[in-house]
Amino acid sequence: MNEKKLGYRKLFTSLALLLTGVVLGAWAVVAGMPATEAGLANQPPLAISLESSENKAVKPLPSDNLNFIAEAARLTGPAVVRINASRTVTNDPFPDVFSDPFFRRFFGDDLPQLERRMPRERVERGTGSGFIIDKNGDIITNAHVVEGSNRVTVTLKDGRQLEGKVLGTDPLTDIAVVKVNANNLPTVKIGSSANLQPGEWAIAIGNPLGLDNTVTAGIISALGRRSGEIGVDKRVSFIQTDAAINPGNSGGPLLNQKGEVIGVNTAIIQGAQGLGFSIPIETAQRIAKQLIETGSVKRAYLGIQMLTLDSDTKSRLKGDPNFPFVITEDKGALITRVVPDSPAAKAGLKAGDVILKVAGEPAETADRVQQIVETKNVGDRIAMDIKRGRDNLTITVEAGQFPRQFPEQ
Repeated sequence: MNEKKLGYRKLFTSLALLLTGVVLGAWAVVAGMPATEAGLANQPPLAISLESSENKAVKPLPSDNLNFIAEAARLTGPAVVRINASRTVTNDPFPDVFSDPFFRRFFGDDLPQLERRMPRERVERGTGSGFIIDKNGDIITNAHVVEGSNRVTVTLKDGRQLEGKVLGTDPLTDIAVVKVNANNLPTVKIGSSANLQPGEWAIAIGNPLGLDNTVTAGIISALGRRSGEIGVDKRVSFIQTDAAINPGNSGGPLLNQKGEVIGVNTAIIQGAQGLGFSIPIETAQRIAKQLIETGSVKRAYLGIQMLTLDSDTKSRLKGDPNFPFVITEDKGALITRVVPDSPAAKAGLKAGDVILKVAGEPAETADRVQQIVETKNVGDRIAMDIKRGRDNLTITVEAGQFPRQFPEQ
């Protein structure tokens, strides 16, 4: 009997607890829900309610174009032009051997007819790129694009075609300037290559394979590439990039991520895959200034041939009977030849001298000496610290004009 009463009591307690829960839940639904909805109705939207004091300091992203490559192309593209150059080449239709009387007797009357049929002139055409640096029509391009041309046509991005005049070319740096008669032309913004670092963005604009205003992008791969390293004979320390540069890109601008010109692209390297080279804009500007003003370049000239001196070169020359000089330095620029009657010869420089400094700057390599001299003007007096045997000397050389032809050995 007692057990039955205990079972009823437990059942009653469970039912009471269950009923209490149902009542409390119903009360929450009936009494609490309206209050919650009313409270939410007075709340700001979710995006605003999430804005904390820290988030208020964060500005929303702008809605304009964030693609800096597209922006650089938009800013610079109108000032990039296509240059079509043509030159007339005269051919001798027959080798000199056909002038021999024997061959003329052999061909008889047929030879004059053959001569008349063979064209003596042909027209060579080429296409390159360029960029406008002055609103009145000065355009920088590569020398190999326009050198020897009879006619130059400049095509702007807006489709206008203008006759161009070559103001001058400098084959040693591969820089040329073309002039068109126009006003208020779009111009590029000039930057600097002085503080570039490998890994920075590089953007090229040009007309590769005749495809106008093509934009390619990559990075600066290396700086100060010597002409000897890449198999060309130029007075340039090239910027190397992996931005695609193909035939037709020659003369177009290389840009930084701000859209500023930092170099002049050149496609003179045959067989390069994934490699492009550009002439630093400082070099291009210096040469272009002279071409605009005088039509030619006055280049400082000393008249020496050099090797970069290091331990390997020193060891190799030590046993060379054709180089009987005492070399006590382990680095510098070793003079291997002094051109007769040159500024260096007149100043007293000799083969076997090791150049340690030029104009106060360390001469760590032969290329560095050349770069320093390249910045000087004809007539400048250039102080050179040298080591001759065991003696330290300072010799001042007055730079001369770079000759068109070098005297023989």
